[in-house]
Amino acid sequence: MAAEYKLKDLTGLNLQPGQMQEADVEGIEDGKVLLVHSLGKVHALSPKCTHYGAPLKNGVVTSEGRLTCPWHGGTSCAVKAAVIYKLELGQLTRLKACFNVASGDVEDAPALDPIANFDIVEKGGAVYIRGDEQTIKASRKTLDISCSANKQDKVVVIGGGSGGVGAIEGLRKYGFKGHITVISAEGTQPYDRTKLSKALMADISKVAWRSKDYYKGSDIDIVGDEVTSLDFTKKSVATKSGQSYPYTKLILAMGGTPKSLPLPGLKEGELQNVFLIRSLDHTQAIVSALGSESPKKIVVIGSSFIGMEVANCLAGMKHDVSCIGMESEPCEAVFGAKLGKVFRGLLEKNGVKFYMSAQVSNASPSSSDKNKVGAVHLKDGKELPAEIVIEGVGVGPATGFLKDAPGGPQLEKDGSIRVDDTFAVPGLNSVYAVGDIATYPYKGVPVRIEHWNVALNSGRSVAQTIAKGTKPKEFTPVFWSALGSQLRYCGNTGASGGYDDVIIDGDTSKPSFAAYYVKGQDVVAVATMGKDPIMSKCAELMRQGNMLSRSDLEGGKSPLEAKL
Repeated sequence: MAAEYKLKDLTGLNLQPGQMQEADVEGIEDGKVLLVHSLGKVHALSPKCTHYGAPLKNGVVTSEGRLTCPWHGGTSCAVKAAVIYKLELGQLTRLKACFNVASGDVEDAPALDPIANFDIVEKGGAVYIRGDEQTIKASRKTLDISCSANKQDKVVVIGGGSGGVGAIEGLRKYGFKGHITVISAEGTQPYDRTKLSKALMADISKVAWRSKDYYKGSDIDIVGDEVTSLDFTKKSVATKSGQSYPYTKLILAMGGTPKSLPLPGLKEGELQNVFLIRSLDHTQAIVSALGSESPKKIVVIGSSFIGMEVANCLAGMKHDVSCIGMESEPCEAVFGAKLGKVFRGLLEKNGVKFYMSAQVSNASPSSSDKNKVGAVHLKDGKELPAEIVIEGVGVGPATGFLKDAPGGPQLEKDGSIRVDDTFAVPGLNSVYAVGDIATYPYKGVPVRIEHWNVALNSGRSVAQTIAKGTKPKEFTPVFWSALGSQLRYCGNTGASGGYDDVIIDGDTSKPSFAAYYVKGQDVVAVATMGKDPIMSKCAELMRQGNMLSRSDLEGGKSPLEAKL
């Protein structure tokens, strides 16, 4: 039941526009609220991000009333997450969520739940809020999407990843009352896939966003089955079990299929203890192979994000880890060799051994068990002993079953689906594609971005289009990774045709830097380590079209000084 609570040591609301202040709530142990001056008034909100509990007082607030999560600087927040997930601090993932200060609603991934907002009043030389004790202590609200479907509309969502969860929760949030069916080969409720490579979590109870009952109460059916064919002319989905699901609107959110190297000993299923990593089944198999005995000799093939994250995680568990990459430095294709060298150094400090500019020849069986892997061989003759091999060599759009679909879309060369700025598939009625399978216009240029929060945001965008009939807001792609230290990245260099130069501000040896990727005068992407909240600020500046120029940066201006 709502009651009135005094804010400790406050005599009035004296914040200036754009200012934030955290305040203690008298009478509630550890009770706090965040005061934010935006949109012409002071708002009282939950003080923590609903994703992993980051302190929002360190975030970024815009004149439009958007409050962006920092996930930086807050060591106490990192310690809390480390305790919950039994991880080293260097393994944690930190993200950029965004909330509306007036309503508390989520406006940008990755958070699913809104923050609470409270009535606030000044009287008698003090400041009070009105709310219930449980909500104040929880520092969040749970998104209420309870519903009993009562309309003839039938939305079928193929895929239960971040694009799918963004779509189904968004549909109910925006008032859609029709039937919703999610068809996912995994058969689980949606879960946080980022925890698989970054932390090797294998327990659905620790990675699931919601309980199955949550979706049942929202009249959302989650079906564990594999889609085998689609008939776009008859608007029907067929599955491996022989079931057929008619739809009035279809959301394709299948995500990616992990690739395996077509080399002897490395083809999927050829030797035991050779793993891919994409789904919960994969991490469960890896964790089972690791066991609880002595450290294992592990070879990770692939030095891009997934390979680097899982190598870092395994090294943190004290295993003997080798990482093989074809580039001269890890992640070079995205970040360039200079930052790639930084990332390599961080993982080397954690114990990872690197073999760069290398090509794999094959894997051979163990001398003690011919059914299991025993070594990975490089083309230069090196032999790397391996009790476990993990292939992190990329993913492809999971669209194979669409190639011969009656009335279906023409797939792009990479297997993706071209969509418009509402993520609708041109030429098809009420069909949408989101996430890893979608090539969508960013800054007017078709791009395909395999980022978790891009998928979630695109799913929400489709939900808004279907439920409200309105065009969704543009969002800035954001990426994060655990590469020995927390990496943040916003923007995209693909839409600009690459970049001319990288302007680095800070010290890459600490690491504490911001790297600005420029094309001509335009800053097209930003990567940071230890420089929060620069990435969050730049993402908002990019979204508004007000990002600093190359000349601004070279003249000594900082994004933190720019107005939002």
